[in-house]
Amino acid sequence: MTPIETLAGLAADWQTRPLTDEVRAAVRHATLDWFATTIPGTVRPPATLLAAGALGAGAGNAICYVTGQRISARAAAFINGTASHTVEFDDIFRDGGYHPGSPSIAAALAVAQDIGATRDQFDRAVIAGYEAGCRLAMALQPSHYEMWHITGTVGTIGAAAAGALLLGCDRDGIANAIAISTSFAGGHQQNLQGQSMVKAMHPGHAADAGLLAAYAAAAGATGARDSLDGPKGYAAATSDGTGNWDAAFEGAGDWTPITRMTVKIHGCCGHIFAALDALDALRAEHGFAADDIAKIHVEGYGPTKDICDRPAPRIAQEARFSLQYCLSAQMVLGQVRLAAFEEDALADPAIRAIMPRITVARAKDLAAEYPRRRMARLHLTLTDGRTFSRFQPTRRGDPEQPVLLDELIGKYDELAGPVLPTDSLTRLRDTILTGDSLPGDLSKTDTAA
Repeated sequence: MTPIETLAGLAADWQTRPLTDEVRAAVRHATLDWFATTIPGTVRPPATLLAAGALGAGAGNAICYVTGQRISARAAAFINGTASHTVEFDDIFRDGGYHPGSPSIAAALAVAQDIGATRDQFDRAVIAGYEAGCRLAMALQPSHYEMWHITGTVGTIGAAAAGALLLGCDRDGIANAIAISTSFAGGHQQNLQGQSMVKAMHPGHAADAGLLAAYAAAAGATGARDSLDGPKGYAAATSDGTGNWDAAFEGAGDWTPITRMTVKIHGCCGHIFAALDALDALRAEHGFAADDIAKIHVEGYGPTKDICDRPAPRIAQEARFSLQYCLSAQMVLGQVRLAAFEEDALADPAIRAIMPRITVARAKDLAAEYPRRRMARLHLTLTDGRTFSRFQPTRRGDPEQPVLLDELIGKYDELAGPVLPTDSLTRLRDTILTGDSLPGDLSKTDTAA
């Protein structure tokens, strides 16, 4: 079988495969995490801009979580998928360097609401979307990430698989949806720079484009079965080969990617997490304060240097990808959450004073283990001359160091609480974790509406 046929088969199996307690819990936790990161994005641009224009109008049964209006599934997937990536708290499949929830859940939820699917059908579609997208990500990385934003690209394929499953496609139909979606997938790295809003729109586009492919396949349209691995196929066009399919299909059928997710506990780029965890551990052990820092040097893997070495960020989007800013904010504020990227924090002289003392370099040995390991070495010098170093072999929130359910609920309460009234916040959480119905309408606070 071609890789597309294998991916389609793995996705299609979730139409009828029994869901273990582990898998059922994983999809519900992923859905709660998606709402945790989406809801604060619904009151910020670019989602607010998109919803106020023509995209936010029109007929349909899918919910736009920015306005609460019922619109078409594709428009809802675009807007909600954009909102879900705005504050940089969306889940990570570490081994593929990919955020599957933003596009896959946005697409699956929009279609499920539009067609009146059951909760079980929605859950299965999400699992299938994660299966296809995460395994494809492993086939393309790490070279794909040099030029392409993988959540915007591979997310299209994950959304296509999820949408096709909900639309009743069989294995061949899902294969066609995946094949078609490879021609719709896009999102380059340059738009992750500067003041561009495009990064947040990448998973929104992925959700929309994936659904376009799913609708086309459900209507009978076909795609080339070698469009992933052919000599002029997607892998060849966007990575340094035609795909590492042994890595992609390792353990296929024995485990599914949604059970191996990383939950983000810092509101910034995941390539900074290991350094943040190392700094936090050294501070807890030795008790130094922000004013005690003379210099910090971080050794990381490729993207830690290539993407996150930003000594002078100007705006929140840049600051979320600045190792210098995030480490400084953690020392001054105690954590890197939403408040770290508000205007007063961005201008805080105490944070800005530490930033020039922080440097970052690419370590060859750490880079060789990427993307399956996300490590850092942090070297700290204090003003009194003391020096400390720490090797951080993993990140808090990774599968080897998972957060507890109470911590995930706390993240949801913290991020969604300022936007939703308490009764809506609680009702949505209970529906997601223990209910039998789809998550539906939300009532926002007057100040957030």
